[in-house]
Amino acid sequence: MSVRTRDALGGRAAIVGIGATEFSKDSGRSELRLAAEAVRAALDDAGLTPADVDGMVTFTMDTSPEITVAQACGIGELSFFSRVHYGGGAACATVQQAALAIAAGVAEVVVCYRAFNERSGRRFGSGVKHREPSAEGVALGWSLPFGLLTPASWVAMAAQRYLHVHGLTPEEAFGPVAVTARRHAAANPAAYFHNRPITLDDHASSRWIAEPLRLLDCCQETDGGQALVVTSVERARDLPRPPAVVAAAAQGAGRAQEQMTSFYRDGLTGLPEMAVVARQLWRTSGLAPADIDVGIVYDHFTPFVLMQLEEFGFCAPGEAAAYVTEDRLPLNTHGGQLGEAYLHGMNGVAEAVRQLRGTSPNQVPGAARTLVTAGTGVPTSGLVLTADG
Repeated sequence: MSVRTRDALGGRAAIVGIGATEFSKDSGRSELRLAAEAVRAALDDAGLTPADVDGMVTFTMDTSPEITVAQACGIGELSFFSRVHYGGGAACATVQQAALAIAAGVAEVVVCYRAFNERSGRRFGSGVKHREPSAEGVALGWSLPFGLLTPASWVAMAAQRYLHVHGLTPEEAFGPVAVTARRHAAANPAAYFHNRPITLDDHASSRWIAEPLRLLDCCQETDGGQALVVTSVERARDLPRPPAVVAAAAQGAGRAQEQMTSFYRDGLTGLPEMAVVARQLWRTSGLAPADIDVGIVYDHFTPFVLMQLEEFGFCAPGEAAAYVTEDRLPLNTHGGQLGEAYLHGMNGVAEAVRQLRGTSPNQVPGAARTLVTAGTGVPTSGLVLTADG
C-alpha cells in the first residue's frame, strides 16, 4: 500500500442540513414518499430550496432513484449523482461522495438520502431467501448450506470467537453496549425506544437470536428516511445553521473481504475493513482517539461496536467492553440503531451534526470533534466531522 500523508478533501465541505421522517414499524406510505419527506426537511433545515440542489447521492440498495426523488422534491437539473454499494457500509461514503464532488467543483449543493420500509416491507434481518446467480451469490454459497442464512448468524460466528479469545461472557461484553444505547434513546424524543431504557438484567434475559447474540444485541428494523445536505464550507458560513465540517472521510475494504462472511481471514476478532478506514481518518484529519468528543459507532450488532473501538485505537483488543462500561467516550448519543432507529447509519451522521450544533437530546458540552462509522462486516466508510473554526 502506498504511503499518503494527507488528502485535498478535508475542510472543503460541510453538512448544513439534516432532515428525517418519524421512525416507525409501519410508515403507511411508499419509500419514495419517505425519501422526499426527508429531503425536503433537510433542505428546510439548511435554509436552502430544491432549486439550489445540483447533486444527489444514495445507496445502491435504495429503491428510489436520484432522478425520481429529484422530481418528487421539485429539484431541477443535476450535474452529479452517485450511489454507494454494500448496504450500511455506504452511510459515511455518501457524504464522502458529496464532499468529493463539491471539492472537485462538479456540484455545489448535494443531498444524501436513504429511505426504506425495512420493517413493514423487506426485512433485512430475515436473511437470504432467494438469490439470482451472481458473484456475490457464489461467495455466500460457501456459508448458506450450513445454516448461516441471516446477518445475526454471520456476526455470531465472529462474536463467539471474540468472547473465546478474550475470555469474556456475552453479558459482560455485549450488555454494556446495549444498555448505553437504550439509555440515550430513552432521552431522545425521536427514538423509537424513547422513555424505554433497559438494564443489564434485561439484556441477559432477552431471547437468543443466534448464540451468543440475544435479541437486545441486534438493531431494530425501521421504516423511515434520513437526508443530509452538503455544500462548500464557504457557502455554509452564510447559511442559518452552524456547519459540520467534513475534516476527513474514508472508505475501506480488507484483504479477503466478503459481505458479512469473511470467515477465512487470519482472525475473527477484529474488523480489518474498519482498520483501513481508521488509518485514513487519523492520518488525513491529523487527529487521534483522544481528540474525539463523541463517537457515533455503527451498532447493527453489539459485538461489532467493541471491535470498532479497538480498531480505532480507543482501547486495546479485548478491552472495549470495560471502556464502554466506564463511559470513557460518549457513545451513540442518539440511541444508535439499537435504540433510535435502523436507517443504515444515516441517522448517526445526523446525530454527529446535532452534537456539533449543540442541539442533541444528549448533548456533550463543548463537543467539537465527532467520529462517525458506517456498517461493518462489509466494505465500509467513516467520517470525522468538526465544528467550524
